[in-house]
This record gives sequence, C-alpha cells and structure tokens, in this order.
Amino acid sequence: MEYLEERDLDYIAIGAAVLGAGGGGDPYVGKLMAKAAIRKHGKVPLIKVDDLTDEQLIIPSAMMGAPAVMLEKLPNGGEPEAAFRALETHLGKKADAVMSIEAGGINSCIPIYTAACLGLPIVDADSMGRAFPELPMTTFGVAGLPATPMVVCDEKGNKLLIETVSNDWSETLARTATIAMGLASMISIYCVTGKELKDYGVRGTISLAREIGRIILEAHALKESPIQSILELTNGFLLFEGKIMDVQRNLTSGFVRGSVMIEGIESDKGSSFEMQFQNENLVGWKNGKPAAMTPDLITVMDRETGNPITTENLKYGQRVMVIGMPCDPFWRTDAGIAQVGPRYFAYDLDYVPIEKLAQAKEQG
Repeated sequence: MEYLEERDLDYIAIGAAVLGAGGGGDPYVGKLMAKAAIRKHGKVPLIKVDDLTDEQLIIPSAMMGAPAVMLEKLPNGGEPEAAFRALETHLGKKADAVMSIEAGGINSCIPIYTAACLGLPIVDADSMGRAFPELPMTTFGVAGLPATPMVVCDEKGNKLLIETVSNDWSETLARTATIAMGLASMISIYCVTGKELKDYGVRGTISLAREIGRIILEAHALKESPIQSILELTNGFLLFEGKIMDVQRNLTSGFVRGSVMIEGIESDKGSSFEMQFQNENLVGWKNGKPAAMTPDLITVMDRETGNPITTENLKYGQRVMVIGMPCDPFWRTDAGIAQVGPRYFAYDLDYVPIEKLAQAKEQG
C-alpha cells in the first residue's frame, strides 16, 4: 500500500493550489496541520478508487467559506474531526475512508489531516478535479447525489447538522451558518459509497497534485521555471504574462469575489488581461476577448518562482503568468455546463473549451 508522508504534503499543497484555479484557500495552514498530524499519528494510507468495495462509506472533509479569512481566523485543530465524528454518529456507521471534496489548496490538506487524526486511509480522488465555490458544484451533485446530511463546525465548538430537500438549500443554509461562524467553517459532507465514488468521482487528483508540486519544487532547486513542464503535464496553455495593476475584492457574502487587471510584459507587452473570480478564477479576457472560462481552470503563477497565487494573495505589482488547463470531461457535459458554466455565474458567454479558444487565437 502507498502512504503519504510529510514530504508529500509539500508537493500536494503547492500542486493542489495549481489545480484549485485560484481557490481552495492558501495551502500553508492546512499543510502545517497535516504535517503535524502525520508526525503525531503516522503516515496516511493512500488508496485508489478501485481498491474500495462498493459498500464502503467514504466521507469528505473540507473547509467552507472565504479562503482569505483563514489567513487570520486560524482553526483550533479540532473542527475537522468533530464534524466528521458528528456525521458518523448521525449515520450510525463508521467511515472506511476520507476523501477530498475538491482539488484546492487548503482542501487538499484538511482531509489528510482528518485521515491522520482518525487513523483512516484517504482516497486518491475528489469530486471536482479543481475547486468551485458552491456546494452543489461537485460531480456528485450533478449526478443527483445529496450533499446532506452534513455537519458544519467552528473553532468555538459549535456543530450544526443540516438535512435539506435539495443541494441548493444545502448551499444556502450551510453558507448562512458559515457566515455566522465568522466566514469560515469545517464541514463533512456528501457521504458516498464506494460504488458511487467509482461511478462519479474524479480519480487521481492527489497523485496529480503531488506530481505538479514535485515539478515546481524540483525546478526551484535547479533555479528553473516549472511552467512549461506543468503545461505539458496538464495539457494546458500559457494565457498571459504581465504585471498586476489592480485587484478588487469583496468578502461580504461568504465568498471572495473580485477582479484583477494585468498589464502585459515581454511577448504580451501592449496587451491587457482582466480576470474575475468568486473564490476561484472564473473568466479571463485578453484585450476584451475571452481567453478561458469556467469550468476550465485558470491559475495565476508567480513569474519568477512558478508558485501558484491564490485569489486572496493577488497583489499590485506582482509579475505573473496566467495559465489555463482543460477541466475534467465530466464538466463538459450539458449537466456540467449548466451547473458551473459561465452563464451560471451570470456571464453572458456560451462555454467554449480552452483548446478551441487557443486555436482561434493562433489562427488570428
């Protein structure tokens, strides 16, 4: 069996921040929590989806809310386990494994922390293949699986069990509770069986994040840029190279909403790039024309180090490279586009795959 060790957390945290498309939270706090848990409790078994039996119970563990809040509102460490145990108690059944709900910064590390604390394996899968801002925006949700029962927990010890008639209501009620808890909470949600995970999960996300992170950190050691290697691994595209000129953010609705303006440098000198986000980067326009859009991934990378920059860490003056990567094929179905396409987020755009936008750009 394969195991996750402390060193793997360095790779996974930075690699998942690339896959998080700007969202999922800064991985630093979650990485420290997971490393401490592995030191205390031992390595975490990493199991493949096909190693599960159809009847086994898997529970995701995650942080919910505005990722920027986690920079100041630190968890006490007990919330993930408390939420997980409360959900097990409600179900009257022990979980067989933990999983990530999304491939995003802090939410790649929180489930590893939970698994280490509980002595459970973690499954090499998630339900997005990236990060999205709302609870129904999972492959499970689009497939019709319920998000609830779920538990929302804060650092004070408050725990809220939620059961709803739809996943939209799960989002509304859990978001309301999270806002009341200070814009950040820990949750356990979308209990699934091994069969459901086999049918609807996005496989291999932890392994992919680890490989991306390894590429970045090894490039650091060699003082090289990892960007091209990442693009080759993910079939991605370099969208823009420039300097951030303006960042606008709003934290009042339980999300980090905002926009960033980038002025071109090098081969993009004289051009501009605008990007809008809701926790995650959603749409990018180069010179007023769409360059990439949700559900494809848009990630901002530091031009010098190749490190991903999450939306709460975007700052004026940063020299950056904006990359785009194709989403998991599940999201390109009609049901997937209806749930996470640009029109869902009120953009007057029909979804166009990133590779077609790139081809159109090459053809002038």
